[in-house]
Amino acid sequence: MEKAKKMTNPELPTLIFMGTPDFAVPSLKQLHDAGADVRLVVTQPDRPSGRGKKLTPPPVKLLAEKLEIPVYQPAKIRAEGVLEHILSFEAECAAVVAYGQILPQPFLDGHPLGALNVHASLLPRYRGAAPIQRSILAGDTVTGVSIMLLDAGMDTGPVLAQKEIPILPEDTLGVLHDKLALLGAELLCETLRKWKAGELRPQPQDDRLATNAPPLAKGEWRISWNAPAHRIVNTIRAFDPWPGAYGFYGGKRVKCFHASLLNWKGEGEAGEVVGFMENGLVVLGGDRKAVSIGELQWEGQRRMAAEEFLRGRPMPPGSRFD
Repeated sequence: MEKAKKMTNPELPTLIFMGTPDFAVPSLKQLHDAGADVRLVVTQPDRPSGRGKKLTPPPVKLLAEKLEIPVYQPAKIRAEGVLEHILSFEAECAAVVAYGQILPQPFLDGHPLGALNVHASLLPRYRGAAPIQRSILAGDTVTGVSIMLLDAGMDTGPVLAQKEIPILPEDTLGVLHDKLALLGAELLCETLRKWKAGELRPQPQDDRLATNAPPLAKGEWRISWNAPAHRIVNTIRAFDPWPGAYGFYGGKRVKCFHASLLNWKGEGEAGEVVGFMENGLVVLGGDRKAVSIGELQWEGQRRMAAEEFLRGRPMPPGSRFD
């Protein structure tokens, strides 16, 4: 029996969807649920993952296959024949969400409505690969998502829409990532409707206000206990759950999670353990203000609540993290 053809929403443009990680999954799901005619999903190739280095498909591919959307996984977008194949689907627009490669100008020119990108910051702030981590590290209290038209630069295209949300003191990388992924999905669908209807005017970014969010460098997630306590907290939040901010205790690496700033100061040294309270291990920062660490993880072991962690691994007051 021939499969019934899916009804599509004429208010949305026909689309090529380009995305790879978990952040892009809500956007593809929401477009599908809204009835968008997604003709092709372009994503990165399967990669080895985990201790066994098993070949693992990207999250967007898994969803696309579940939704029965054709998937294309070129290693390089600029390789011979790739552009021609994508443009053969004759989509009006490309929706790009954390795809992972810079798109060439002929690709952008090949779609009548251009390529709309979801970026996890309020542009021109935090252009680049790590806007969520950089915003938490900076101690920002507000962030958001931007929908922009891609151009030849790195997140420099004109903005079509933005929506902001607060960064709460308890928000970690994982929590904020998921909030922004959902917010971006909602704003992308809304923006695509208005863009097709001719209701939006692209707003050029003010380059004078631009800041960068470069890729994370190895070692950035090592905790500097000499730093002020609020910076230690922000470092732990910015790398929770991945890769996990860490310090050394007794020569062993310990990852720290679920950190908060306590409203008192101690008399000890930076990195000194001063006790346990409020369900967290209390350690002093460089300004002698106190940090509560709610969860810890020895290298090679599982993440545990501080109370459970300390049962078999005492960290007595007066001992220190390096």
